[in-house]
Amino acid sequence: MGSKNLSPNASLHDVHHGEEHKSWSRRVFLKHLGIAGGSSLLLGNLPLTAFSGSPLAMGLAGANEDRILVLIRLQGGNDGLNTVVPIHDYSLYRSRRPSVFVPENETLSLTEELGLHPALQSIFQMKDKGAFKLLNNLGYPNQNLSHFRSSDIWASASNAQEVWDSGWLGRYFEDRYPEFLLNPPAIPPAIQIGGAGDLIFNGTSEINYAVSVPTPELLEYIASTGGLYDASDVPDCLHGDQLSFLRTISNNSFGYADAISKAYNKGSNVGEYSGSLGRQLSGVAKLIKGQLGTRLYVVTLNGFDTHAGQLTLHAQLLQSLSDNIATFFDDLAAGGWDRKVLAFTFSEFGRRTAQNASQGTDHGAAAPSFIFGPALEGFEILGGLPDLGDLDSDGNLKISVDFRSLYATVLERWLCVDSQLVDLVMGRSFERLDLGFSCQALSLQSNLSRGILKHEARYDAVGQALVFVNLPVSGEVRLELFNAMGQSHGEFYRQFSIAGEHWIPIPRHITSILGYYVYRLGFQGRLYSGKIVIV
Repeated sequence: MGSKNLSPNASLHDVHHGEEHKSWSRRVFLKHLGIAGGSSLLLGNLPLTAFSGSPLAMGLAGANEDRILVLIRLQGGNDGLNTVVPIHDYSLYRSRRPSVFVPENETLSLTEELGLHPALQSIFQMKDKGAFKLLNNLGYPNQNLSHFRSSDIWASASNAQEVWDSGWLGRYFEDRYPEFLLNPPAIPPAIQIGGAGDLIFNGTSEINYAVSVPTPELLEYIASTGGLYDASDVPDCLHGDQLSFLRTISNNSFGYADAISKAYNKGSNVGEYSGSLGRQLSGVAKLIKGQLGTRLYVVTLNGFDTHAGQLTLHAQLLQSLSDNIATFFDDLAAGGWDRKVLAFTFSEFGRRTAQNASQGTDHGAAAPSFIFGPALEGFEILGGLPDLGDLDSDGNLKISVDFRSLYATVLERWLCVDSQLVDLVMGRSFERLDLGFSCQALSLQSNLSRGILKHEARYDAVGQALVFVNLPVSGEVRLELFNAMGQSHGEFYRQFSIAGEHWIPIPRHITSILGYYVYRLGFQGRLYSGKIVIV
């Protein structure tokens, strides 16, 4: 599952300090937080070597290897009908929203049928630059109207009936970096700001492949200090000693802080950003212009759950989105990076076509997505027009484009991943969209074609540490254990095993010292790694 992150000066002693002062020990710290505060906390003294064994790694090492994708999450469920106003059916739209509507004469005319909310003036101007496309009626069948469940569906690329514990980009990185914990890339594969607990970068083996921070302030802290936590700002007591110990080890183990800091301070901004989203995008622009090399970013604009008093709040949110996106691409253009960056918006769902009694709108289904970047080569509307006269049984707009088509398109045609690999990562094939860009991807055989190798550390009922492995085919399995210093405890298992589930105990004499360990799993000529905290 997703990792938990603390602010740089998070004070664990602020809540129930007396109880914690009595009961917390160094072992409990290691168990609950340890140096595994996030799977971005890599083993500090392990060698960083160039990874070349993955087909995806080779497939991405082509002419388009410097392309960057930025995902902009509109958290809460954006109201698509007030974002892109249905001029073609305006009378019906207004009749369902007698006090929550956008006046027709104030909209920004995209076509005779559709108009943008007036707060989106900066995005409207990007249309004339050919750097904006509109994807209408995006969603998935049998829309779930729960924030949490729908967010998981968008993050995992599952359908409404399936429950997946991995994200679409986590599976992408899992094939690229199967031995991530022991042989990580020299730069962070992805950076996510906000969206704590989101599945999007989780692999099937509970490894999160992104540097995830809850706030832009924490990213700035890491960039300015080269560390994750302040080990000196602690209380002068046993609890403070334990907290300092934990933070020091975490700082030493956070393998990407130095790279982030160097790129962030090398980059610079042009233009005026504003608000939380602006702060996030300004940081992303600095990292891109500072040549960090990370190719995937996620930023978050919260507040779109507009059940009450929608008109003013929604306008403010759209203004922030519009102005900051335009500033972001102008900023990138000043460094010659704008054509290498593609961005798109997504939200867990749209809103109902009819307003509610609180001058707002409730959870709906289909909604538009904005796609940004000069590489789009011109404005276009895809997905058709919203049909207010043909609603689903809940009174919501029906979808015409599955959101997974957008995901598959950017993987194959923007990040240049082989088509067959995209289908394996996505679970099945989805229609590709014509967004105006393409690339040449190598046709390569992926480990996924043999089935996903699921593995993770677990405990049995009596507290025995185990490595669970679900083998897609029969073959020899090898297991080796490393401590937090990167020192090997040797290979403790080598055996030919048939396809299926296996529970391999970790000998107790190997894990006699409590703390953080990493196991290395060898199977079918590839190496995988996972983490375990021995308590």
